[in-house]
Amino acid sequence: MAPAAQRKSYDDVVVCLPVTIPYRRYSTNSAQWWLGRVLRELTQRAKLRLSDIDGLAVSSFTLAPDTAIGLTQHFGVSPRWLDHIPFGGVSGIVALRRAARAVQAGDAEIVACIAGDTNHVDSFRKTLSNFSRFAHDAVYPYGAGGANASFALITKNYMNQYGAKREDFARICIAQRDNALAIPFAMMKKKLTLDEYMAARPIADPVHLFDCVMPCAGAEGFLVCREDVAKSLNLPYVRLLSTIERHNAFTADPIQTRGGWAVDISELWSMAGLKPDAVDFVQTYDDYPVIVMMQFEDLGFCAKGEGPDFVRSHTFINDGSFPHNTSGGQLSVGQAGAAGGLLGLVEAVRQLIGAPLGTAVRDARSCVVSGFGMINYDRGLSSGAAILARA
Repeated sequence: MAPAAQRKSYDDVVVCLPVTIPYRRYSTNSAQWWLGRVLRELTQRAKLRLSDIDGLAVSSFTLAPDTAIGLTQHFGVSPRWLDHIPFGGVSGIVALRRAARAVQAGDAEIVACIAGDTNHVDSFRKTLSNFSRFAHDAVYPYGAGGANASFALITKNYMNQYGAKREDFARICIAQRDNALAIPFAMMKKKLTLDEYMAARPIADPVHLFDCVMPCAGAEGFLVCREDVAKSLNLPYVRLLSTIERHNAFTADPIQTRGGWAVDISELWSMAGLKPDAVDFVQTYDDYPVIVMMQFEDLGFCAKGEGPDFVRSHTFINDGSFPHNTSGGQLSVGQAGAAGGLLGLVEAVRQLIGAPLGTAVRDARSCVVSGFGMINYDRGLSSGAAILARA
């Protein structure tokens, strides 16, 4: 077999125009409505016609029976490049990777990457019951529906192996709540104390209430294009230095203690020409705090098993020693379905162009954003990461 080809850089590819459609706890609007809102916001703010958007990447859990192709008629667009990415929390990274290569190859000039979901009173339960064939046939019928039971298993196993305590997870959740207090549409609007975290009702031991995200409705989006296109539109932009993506890694692990990031992490940093201590902030996918701790390890900020000590020795607010999930992440802002996979990317771009909705990370010039998604019972199958830099 021939040796693997050298990956090409993302020279001249930029990310711009971060957009959030403010979240609501419940919505009677459809996923199509939320996705349409974010696409309209992107075109209006960039002063583009819909016909100027010749690439479209869509992520949504509640879009069915439509897919991305159905949306083209709903929205009146005729893209020459189209992708539907049902990968949950890694959808943002995957969309970014694919869009960047499409732009680089000339298959599209301007790609809109959008994600959004509605949240009716009963839609979250329906999503959980039909999340995957594994969930449908082997989990939900036995009363273990949803991610809470799966992440309880993963969390307990991690605690047993590496000595993590609930107080360690609390440091992550409390800091993210502090970061979210300046975000006007955050679901969680009150400061969280250690006593409140520790006393919260159990959901699936050892997962308690504040370890869980708040399902909601909302949408996120951004544009990917060439640098000269962004300049012609007078849009501030950030550079894409490197990315990785991996699915179904470490299949021999009985219960997940690491994700696919660990397979490709050297490539992520070498392609960017940076080391972990060079980035100014980090956005992880945070459906549960144990996965945040795993990402700290697998992204190279500490060794496997050192996550608890790393958390104990750092502060994670925006002016802390390790600024993390600077908008509050899903644990405090809310999880708007598949839009949760774009939340960190959108916030990262805002921070790097100097336009955060909340508190700015001082002198931020580069960051790493990671995604994680598609839980079965004992593991999440998908992971990815990207390194971005101020232009």
